[in-house]
Amino acid sequence: MLKFTPLLLALLYGFALYHFSAWRTRRELDAKSTELADPVLRRLTDRMAAALELPRIRVHIYEIDPVNGLAAPDGRIFITRGFYRKYQSGEVTAEELSSVIAHELGHVALGHTRRRMIDFSGQNALRTALAMVLARFVPIIGAWVANMVTSMLAARLSRGDEYEADEYASALLTKAGIGTGPQKDLFLKLDALTAQRAGVTPAWLMSHPKTAERIAAIEAREARWQVD
Repeated sequence: MLKFTPLLLALLYGFALYHFSAWRTRRELDAKSTELADPVLRRLTDRMAAALELPRIRVHIYEIDPVNGLAAPDGRIFITRGFYRKYQSGEVTAEELSSVIAHELGHVALGHTRRRMIDFSGQNALRTALAMVLARFVPIIGAWVANMVTSMLAARLSRGDEYEADEYASALLTKAGIGTGPQKDLFLKLDALTAQRAGVTPAWLMSHPKTAERIAAIEAREARWQVD
């Protein structure tokens, strides 16, 4: 029984971390967000809502500076204040910002948000268990190996989710009559933003596939849809 103790402890740790992370995320978003009230963006989200046969899509402003969009585990969609400022200054169009909203809706609809929270907790539990086990055999580099394995797993899961959310957004934007042009244009702008910040990747691109690959995937889908 003792040989299973590290695994059991890691599982308990992961379970506790999941609930704590969900509570902390909800509390943070409640304290630092307000519902978006922009008439131009509202018209675009209403078109997407009609395409999804929903009465309304609510979007919230998260009061932080980094350029980002996110979907909470409870299904709420957020645009950061930093991203909204880019729209207000004319650096990002309303249609481009709506493509971010469509992308985050994809994460919610496809179950990524809740799964990511579970994945995060599971990865931490796996990291803990691996570190404890490997420390017995390779005490010096055991923790490093555990971190490397779990980081590779997280990156692979994240990239897969991003491609799926991109596809969902492309389909929704097309159905709503907005098209995929703004989606592709925004990817190019965010890539330029990375260069402007001397190699510092914007938060919205962290752990995401490469821009050229995402645009190529969108165009491949468009070609396939035209044939179908």
